[in-house]
Amino acid sequence: MKKTKLKFGVIGSGSWGTALIKILSENNDEINWYIRNKHNIDFISNNSHNPNYLSSVELKIRKLKISENINDIVSNSDVIIIAVPSEYVNAEMKKIKVNISDKIVICGLKGLVPETNLLFGEHMQKYFSVSKDNFLVIGGPCHAEEVALEKLSYLTIGSSNLNLCKIISEKFKCKYINVKSSDDVIGIEYASMLKNIFALAVGISNGLGYGDNYQSVLVSNSIKEMKRFISKRHKIKRNINNSAYLGDLLVTGYSSFSRNRMFGNMIGKGYTVRSAQLEMKMVAEGYIATKKAYLLNEESDKKVKIPIINAVYKILYKKRSARKIFKELSDIIS
Repeated sequence: MKKTKLKFGVIGSGSWGTALIKILSENNDEINWYIRNKHNIDFISNNSHNPNYLSSVELKIRKLKISENINDIVSNSDVIIIAVPSEYVNAEMKKIKVNISDKIVICGLKGLVPETNLLFGEHMQKYFSVSKDNFLVIGGPCHAEEVALEKLSYLTIGSSNLNLCKIISEKFKCKYINVKSSDDVIGIEYASMLKNIFALAVGISNGLGYGDNYQSVLVSNSIKEMKRFISKRHKIKRNINNSAYLGDLLVTGYSSFSRNRMFGNMIGKGYTVRSAQLEMKMVAEGYIATKKAYLLNEESDKKVKIPIINAVYKILYKKRSARKIFKELSDIIS
């Protein structure tokens, strides 16, 4: 990649999309931002705040070019960051009518594309002809809410093109963001999906009244389960205890900012899935990820033992008793 003066375009205006805009504004003079709601665009332009997400963050409006036309944003950007929940990503990507095969695409979502059951990188290669060398993925551990508070946070950016990875990483570094590079694109994509399921499990156990001792055992078994799942699908030398895997799992499982933990906590307390979703008014990506991971394992010739994912699946999709399922799970994990 010869050109290092890059124009970034962010697709998505939720918590994570807003956090990425804040981070990029520290080092880059012009950022394109796709927001589908014209009312929100007008509010942000006039008030320098996102009315719905991370509303305390004062945005650097002079650096932003905001549009409700996704094709304008994509056309005028060298680098496109996709930061919408996985369950909505296909609908948004279908709006893109311009050729993006020569664009750099960064995955900022967590989970498979529901309609194709592909990782986002695989989806982009198959349907948009984006090459592996122009694809990157952002991993954590990094909560949007702590970015808003400018608390020291960590990103892992993965790509098979390590030269490009280093160039892009520099665009994200600032006084409160440290960035590491990795060549484990598929592993980071899977880890970003799986950690939400395990955080949901931790939330369920908390809602059921299990204490820190049980939750610590649950998390230690979760990282083993993550390792088995990822290793079967993408065998590469990786240290599962690194921040992109274990670190991201820990912060998502234990943080008060974690919407997946919050969702699980409500399920453990007796909420139905629907009532928990309505109460939260936000997307807990672990819900969709649970079904996708379960089916991916069941239908694969690379099947592995995933008792925690199976337990969460039974509770969410089979409507089994959370208390009974977690009692059974407690006899399996150790």
